[in-house]
Amino acid sequence: MTLPELNEITSAERKAALSTCCDSSAWVAEMDKIFPVESTNTLFEQAEVIWFACSEYDWREAFSHHPKIGDVDSLRVKFANTRSWASGEQAGVSAASEDVLEQLADGNRQYEEKFGYIFIVCATGKSAEEMLAILRSRLPNRPEDEILLAAQEQDKITRIRLKKLLQL
Repeated sequence: MTLPELNEITSAERKAALSTCCDSSAWVAEMDKIFPVESTNTLFEQAEVIWFACSEYDWREAFSHHPKIGDVDSLRVKFANTRSWASGEQAGVSAASEDVLEQLADGNRQYEEKFGYIFIVCATGKSAEEMLAILRSRLPNRPEDEILLAAQEQDKITRIRLKKLLQL
């Protein structure tokens, strides 16, 4: 899809397309209001501004639409609409040892117990070992600091997915 095509499709179609990039209903609704958009730079800038204007509830909603890092089963089932993107983003996990995958699963469990949402990291280009190190480094964070880090990671993911949506 091109930006002119995204500008021209119906609001419902555009919302469906945007939700594959960031599945926060508030973010999608606010993003839809900015169309037509004249440039990809404007689109990316507005996506970020709107994202950081969202509430913590909206952020958590977006997080809930991601598979856990390394969770191949949820990539297959729960996240079918973004499966190809998420699996590509998590390609570094495919070569991970069973031990690293188990440590990721354990770290994900600890993270979710502590913070109440899954570990969010922009996984593109990162190995499983790198993601595990990042997860471990963020576990000691205070909840009020971690939610901001997670939101920043979601913003990175959203930008990558917007580029994929527009085939950039």
